[in-house]
Amino acid sequence: MRAVLVAAGRVGESTRFPSILLVEPPKAEVRAFREGDPVSRRAQVVVLDIATGVASEAVVDLVAGEVTQWRDLGSGEGQPAVLFEEYDRSADLVRADERWQAALRRRGVEDFSLAFVAPLSPGFFDYADEKDRRVLRALTFLRDFEEDSPWAHPVEGLLAKVDLITGEVISVEDSGNVPVPAEHGNFDAEHVGPARTTLKPIEITQPEGVSYTVDGNEVTWEGWRFRVGFNAREGLTLHRVEFDGDSVAHRVSMAEMVVPYGDPAPWRYWISYFDAGEYLLGKNANSLKLGCDCLGVIHYFDAVVADDHANAVTIPQAICMHEEDYGILWKHTNILTGATEVRRSRRLVVSFFATIGNYDYGFFWYFYLDGTIELEAKATGIVFCGAAEPGTTSPYAAEIAPGLMAPVHQHLFCARLDMEVAGERNTVDEVDVVGIPIGPDNPHGNAFTTTTTTLTSESGAQRVADATKARTWVIRNDDSTNRLGKPRAYQLMPHTGPTLLAQPGSTVAARAAFATKHLWVTQHDDAERFPAGDYPNQHPGRSGLPTWTEADRDLENQDLVLWHVFGPTHVPRPEDWPVMPVDYSGFSLRPHGFRDRNPALDLPDGAKSCSHCPPGQCHCDH
Repeated sequence: MRAVLVAAGRVGESTRFPSILLVEPPKAEVRAFREGDPVSRRAQVVVLDIATGVASEAVVDLVAGEVTQWRDLGSGEGQPAVLFEEYDRSADLVRADERWQAALRRRGVEDFSLAFVAPLSPGFFDYADEKDRRVLRALTFLRDFEEDSPWAHPVEGLLAKVDLITGEVISVEDSGNVPVPAEHGNFDAEHVGPARTTLKPIEITQPEGVSYTVDGNEVTWEGWRFRVGFNAREGLTLHRVEFDGDSVAHRVSMAEMVVPYGDPAPWRYWISYFDAGEYLLGKNANSLKLGCDCLGVIHYFDAVVADDHANAVTIPQAICMHEEDYGILWKHTNILTGATEVRRSRRLVVSFFATIGNYDYGFFWYFYLDGTIELEAKATGIVFCGAAEPGTTSPYAAEIAPGLMAPVHQHLFCARLDMEVAGERNTVDEVDVVGIPIGPDNPHGNAFTTTTTTLTSESGAQRVADATKARTWVIRNDDSTNRLGKPRAYQLMPHTGPTLLAQPGSTVAARAAFATKHLWVTQHDDAERFPAGDYPNQHPGRSGLPTWTEADRDLENQDLVLWHVFGPTHVPRPEDWPVMPVDYSGFSLRPHGFRDRNPALDLPDGAKSCSHCPPGQCHCDH
C-alpha cells in the first residue's frame, strides 16, 4: 500500500498515516463469492502532512496497484486519529515551555525528567485559538522514580494546549495551590508485599484436544461458523456468523466508545475520549499471554496494523480463542422417579484487550451451545484522577486516596450489529412486558402480557431500554418460519444502564449523539461504519448516526444494522484504587424461534465428555 502511494508521488518526509483500514467488499460480493472467485482488495488510507496540517483520504486498489480516490478533508470535518509519535512530540513541547517549567517550580519541582505529560484529545468547543488547528491538551503528573505510577500524583490546575503542526504551545493555564498527592499508586509485588498463599491451583485441561477447528481465519465450533477479522480502529471483528448452517449476522464489531467526564472543572470539562475514533482500539491492542490473559487450551490469532509511516506491524497473539465451562445449561429432576438429567454449558470465547492511556479494555465475544451470542466489555486499569486538599468532598468526584479525586464518568460502548437473521431481509420489533389494568380482561389484577411495536423507520427506531418493562428487541425474518409458522428471529437482550448524561446542549452530546439512545436501527449502507462519523477528533458533532437517520429509511423487510449502546456509569470508590477491578457490561443476542426447540438437547451428559467413563456417570476421575 505504501509503495503504491510512493509511486503516485503522495509520500514525502512529512507524510504520516493516522489510519489505514481495509475497505471490505460489498455485501453482495461477499454473498455471491465462490471458491476461486477473484477478490477485491482495497484500503482506505488517511494521510496527514505534519508540516502543513493538510489531511487527506485515499482509496488504494491493492490488486491493481493504483490510487483510485483522493480528497483533502475540509474544515469542520474533524481531525484524523492521534498519531503515536504525537504523544511524545506534544509532551516534549510542553516540557520545554518556560511557563510550564515555572508552574512546576512554583510547586517545588526542579527535576522535570520525572514529570509525565499526558497528551489528550481536546474535544470541540469552537475556541478561536483552536480553529483549523490540530490540537492536543496536556495534563501533568509526577513520579517519584522512573517506574512509579504517575496517575497517583496529578498536578491539579495545570493545563497546556499544543498545536501539533506549528509546534506552538498555545497556552499554559496554571491555577491554584493544591498539593500534589504524595501517596504512591503502585501495585506490583515490591509495593504490595508478599502474595497470599491460600489459593490452590486450578488446572484447566482438555486431554483429548479442543472441539473447534480453525481454517485460516474461519472458525467452526458446535454448530457455529464465523470468520475472525481485525483492524486498527475497531480491533476484533467477526464476519459471516452462522448457527446450524443458517445466517445470524453478516458482521459484528465494537464500532465506537466514548468516555465523557462529569466534572465541570477547567482541567476536565473537555474530557470525552472516543477511544476507537480518536485513538484506535486495534492499534493499541495488547499481545496476550497464556495463564494471564487467557487460561486453558488457547488458539491465538496475530493481528497486523500499520504504524505512523504505513509500515506493517504485527501484534503477536492479539486475539485469544478458547473454550470454557459455564456451569449448568439445563437440568431437571423427575419428582416421580427421581431421575435427573443435567447438561453443562460451555462457551467459545474470542477476545482481545486494548490499553488506551490509563484504562484497559477487554472485549469478549461468547458463543454458547444454545445459539446465544454475548458481548462482554471489561473495563479495568487505573482511574483518571485530579487532586484536592485531603478530606475534600465534591459532587463531581470521589476521594479514593488522600487528596486524590476520581471524577464521575461513563464508558459508553457502541456495538455495530450488521444482522442477517435467516437471510438478508429483517424487521425489528420492540417487545415490552406490561401489566393489564384491573377490569373485565383482568378481574383479579394478576394478568400481564407483552406488547409489540414494529420499528418501521429510522426516526422511530431510536430507542431507550426500559428495565421496568423488560424491554427487548426482536430481529425477525418474515421470509423464514419455524414449525409453528412464526418468523425465525434473534432477540437483543440489553443490560440496562444510563445513556449519555451530559446535557443535550453540550458539545459532547453533539459529538457523541449515538450515546443518547440505547438502540438505533438503520438500513445497511457499506459507507456507514462508525456511529460518531469517520473523524470524531475535534469534530463539531452530529456526524454519523444522527445524520444518516435523517433520511428516515424504511426498516421493514430490509437489510438492517443495529447499533447498540451500553456500558457502565462509574462513580469511583476506594476499592478502585490503585488498580481497578474489572467493571463488566454487555448484552446478549439469543435465538427467539430461530430453532424449533432447545438446540442443546443432544449434548452428552457430564461423563460423556470423557471417553473413559460410562454413560450416566456425573463424576469422572479421568
